Amino acid sequence: MLKNFKVKGFKNFSEQIELDFSDVRDYSFSKDCIKDGFLNKIIIYGKNGVGKSNIGLAIFDLITHLTDKNVTPGLYDYYLNADNDTGFAEFQYVFRIGDSEIEYRYHKNQEQVLQFEEVRMDSEIVFSYNFSNKQGNLEGLLKRVPSLNYEFLNEHFSILKYVVSNTAGDGIKPLKEMVRFVNNMLWCRSLDENRYIGFKNDSKDYFSFILDHDRLGGFQSLINRAGIDEQLEIIVDPDGQERLYFKRKKPLPFFKTASNGTKALYTLYYWLSASKDLSFLFIDEFDAYYHFELSEMIVTLLESMDGFQTVLTSHNTNLLTNRMMRPDCYFILTPNQLTSLANATKRELREGNNLEKLYVSGEFNG
Repeated sequence: MLKNFKVKGFKNFSEQIELDFSDVRDYSFSKDCIKDGFLNKIIIYGKNGVGKSNIGLAIFDLITHLTDKNVTPGLYDYYLNADNDTGFAEFQYVFRIGDSEIEYRYHKNQEQVLQFEEVRMDSEIVFSYNFSNKQGNLEGLLKRVPSLNYEFLNEHFSILKYVVSNTAGDGIKPLKEMVRFVNNMLWCRSLDENRYIGFKNDSKDYFSFILDHDRLGGFQSLINRAGIDEQLEIIVDPDGQERLYFKRKKPLPFFKTASNGTKALYTLYYWLSASKDLSFLFIDEFDAYYHFELSEMIVTLLESMDGFQTVLTSHNTNLLTNRMMRPDCYFILTPNQLTSLANATKRELREGNNLEKLYVSGEFNG
């Protein structure tokens, strides 16, 4: 699991922003959003322009150099903070993998090229390398994988990716598990199109995966549960291709006539159909097209799927209720910090508190 994340100098984060999944309080209610002592499901709030989308992009930056998975073009334009005077952005991750704790740090410049990379395992340095001056400490790697050829260090290529891709056996098993976790991370949103980072190399099956009748039945159940009183069917068009339709006297093509909210629900269903392999899910503005009741249903659905960590961003204050989640699982992002409701007030928050009313009244403004 991802235990902790820090970023500085990336996009609108001039100062360090931290998201700590290990900051779990001893609340006795809404325990579904906690797993193995870590925050497993959280929602991030914040005013427009503070960086709710960018915190997701920051977390998923490591996808771009540790994996070969998809990154939608354009998402990482204007990479460095405009007031950045260091010339690079700093990223730090702490993963809990089995009994091991792995800290992964790196810096990237405006061209999104690695300038520095370091891995520590249980506080021991596995390697630390500065690509700019070609100096570093590789003793931990040489001890674990002495036979590897390290001549590639003249290139700005991830040492971690190289080692994991070219090492067999159990000598670096926790690192392999960490990279496997990263390979199964997914960032997505569907405000305008099926944009995503990670998890898959492509989504060519986005329109066709529903043609499997078991999946069609699952999606039919989901939209009906969401209060969408429609029936779906698969029809073979004159060109010989099967396509999804709303069942009417004159069938209507789903992707041309469905509402934005229904298509957003389809996108969510598409990604959740692979949930058995997901490790970490970030959905940006997950309920932008949803009625508040549907938003609540989706949060409840995701809480029941505890096999992966989930981060959602939202403006919907109806979700701020202890009935669904806990004060340590709701976060507020400001230009300078990312803070849980539990840490944003001196008030002792109880199960009976109306979190939405407190939020609107400014209780968590610091």
